[in-house]
Parts: sequence; C-alpha cells; structure tokens
Amino acid sequence: MTIGDIEWRISPGLTDYAAALADMEARNAAVARQEARELVWLLEHPPVYTAGTSADAAELIDPRFPVVKAGRGGRYTYHGPGQRIGYLMLDLAKRGRDVRCFVHGLEGWLIAALDHIGINAFRAPGRIGIWTIDRGGCEAKIGAIGVRVRKWVTMHGFSVNLTPDLAHFGGIVPCGIADYPVTSAQALGIGGDFATFDAALALTADAFLESLTCVQQIEA
Repeated sequence: MTIGDIEWRISPGLTDYAAALADMEARNAAVARQEARELVWLLEHPPVYTAGTSADAAELIDPRFPVVKAGRGGRYTYHGPGQRIGYLMLDLAKRGRDVRCFVHGLEGWLIAALDHIGINAFRAPGRIGIWTIDRGGCEAKIGAIGVRVRKWVTMHGFSVNLTPDLAHFGGIVPCGIADYPVTSAQALGIGGDFATFDAALALTADAFLESLTCVQQIEA
C-alpha cells in the first residue's frame, strides 16, 4: 500500500525491537540518499523498555523486560503486545525542515485517528504525547511520541495503547511523568482492534502530510 509516494507497511506478529531499530536506521539513510521511498511502518514489539536520550536511571523502577537504548528523544517508554507502534521515515528537507511542525502534526494525526474510533484525545500543555480522560475522570496518557531526525529524515515516531497489559508500564516512570496514569482503548471500553485503528490512520494520513508542508507554502 502507498499514500502518495510513501510506502505504507504493516508487519504482522511481534517484531524484535533491536531488529526494527536496525531496519529503521538503514531506511533512514537510504531515504536521505534518495535511494528509497519514505516509509510509514506499523508494527508491534515484544515487551521492552526503551531509553531515550533524556532517560533518567531513577525512572527505571523494575527492569522486568529488556532495556534498550533507542537513540530517540525522550525518556523511558514501554512497548509491548497490544500497542500500535508507528515508525516514520519522512524527508523533512522537502517538507519545510521544521521539527516542531512535524511533532505537532504527528500529534494531530493521532488525535484525528483516535477520534475515528470513538476516543476523544487531546494535547496537554507542557506534556508531550496524546491524552484522554479515563473512566475515573482523570487525564491519562494513551499515546507516546518520540522522534529523531538525522539529515532531515525522521526516525521513530509514536505508540498508541490499544490493548496492552497496562501493568507492564509499572516498571518505569513512563516518559518521566509520574503524576498521571496511562490508559488504553480497551480500558476505555472501545475495544482496540488493530485493523480498525490502522484504517483510521490511513484515512487521516493525508491531512497529517499536508500539515508538514505549511512552511513551504508560506515561503512560496
């Protein structure tokens, strides 16, 4: 499947994190050399804790799963079954060279996709990621964002909690935010079918990509 000139890949089953990281780095370099198309890659991982460049060892509470240095921005994050991971290798050199615009657009894309499956999600000032209101009436994190940009080509991306075991987040302080819980589509009573959410991502992808060209349009 493609969206415009961008390859859209969905990997079945669980993909080893280290193997995915190596593939992502290789594709990033190939896109930067203009030897490969841009890529949106959707997948799942076995349980793993990933450490971003700002990870604080004190926030690794119980390393019950492998801990891998991810090379992305941010702190500790959990990935595991039931969580939709999206890795984006997009060329910002032709999309405005604006990392803040990219992150803002990525947040908007996930919010729009979640709305399609019946979840009212939002940005929270001062807290990166995607938020919603849980069944207890509290603000809770349903999606995480962590990116890296090398030679103006993006790497890493997002994770959205559809049906993960939320107890697995207890081994870390997720993204360094201890005062708010995490939640999932399943915990909200939505269900969390991967095919349905992937379709919602595809339906809202064009608006996300258009949002990344805003700088170029203004300059033109």
